[in-house]
Amino acid sequence: MTDTPVTASLPPHSDGVNLCLAELLQYKNQSVRWLPPAQSVWSQLNGQHMSRKKGRGMNFSEVRPYQAGDDIRAIDWRVTARTGKTHTKLFTEEREQPVMLLVDLGASMKFGSQLMLKSIQAAHFASLLSWLAVSEQDRIGAIIYTGTQLIECKPTARQQGPLRLINALIDAHQSHSDESDSLPFSSALKHLHHLCPKGSEIVVLSDFYQLAETDKRRLSQLRQHNRIQFVQVHDPLEQGQTSFKGTEHVADSRQSVWLDFSAKKTREKLNEQYLGHQHFIHDMALSLAIPLHQISAAEPLMQQLGGMKKHHG
Repeated sequence: MTDTPVTASLPPHSDGVNLCLAELLQYKNQSVRWLPPAQSVWSQLNGQHMSRKKGRGMNFSEVRPYQAGDDIRAIDWRVTARTGKTHTKLFTEEREQPVMLLVDLGASMKFGSQLMLKSIQAAHFASLLSWLAVSEQDRIGAIIYTGTQLIECKPTARQQGPLRLINALIDAHQSHSDESDSLPFSSALKHLHHLCPKGSEIVVLSDFYQLAETDKRRLSQLRQHNRIQFVQVHDPLEQGQTSFKGTEHVADSRQSVWLDFSAKKTREKLNEQYLGHQHFIHDMALSLAIPLHQISAAEPLMQQLGGMKKHHG
């Protein structure tokens, strides 16, 4: 079922249903416009260049005698006490920060009523983030969750990182696994916890339909040593928004039903379920102090990034 608005047109090389190398490679060129370097991915996406600036870590370098103008907060009191002369610590800025993506390509993400599948939009965003990361001299890594398997891309710097991720996304999107071998989303979070270097910037790209209340503990552990962002991919039909007035066969991973979209009751029921899910995600993100962003599968990614919705930080 397609219900494509006249204003929305697919990004270059994309058909909205399948993934190819060309459509994901084009985000390498798009990433250039978001720099200068050392700005957070999120400062560019949200237009908050100062408040969202990514904090770089500082590595201890050496101790030397105190000099006029040194920051008194950096005085090494142990060495000072031992030698009887004031010493100060020197630090070097830690330039490289791993960016780790958890990309959900599960059954509920293989859905789209207008422009493209949610899984396609998630892959587009993952590609953009990967090119942005290496532009900032960061390493990029990922775990791709298909609902039945986990595909791991260890954090890698320079061009190899995005290219490895892009090829993994294409392979994962094409693969068809037996639904009886389903993996819980918690297994992806657990694997992310093992793979993630401390101090990572973690981005979870999903519709979060597989997220459970029991996952809060794992997310809390991850958040102790990393920065986490949630990016929720949604489709207008999930909210009952459609100009389609016929009856259509709709299926997800759990059930298959005929829905009459001309009936107001059908659209209201869909919106009610969506609002319930939103309430759950908002509460989860808020309780863990994880910023929650939203992108739609009904509009090209680059059109949305100027005014990306951020619910709390």
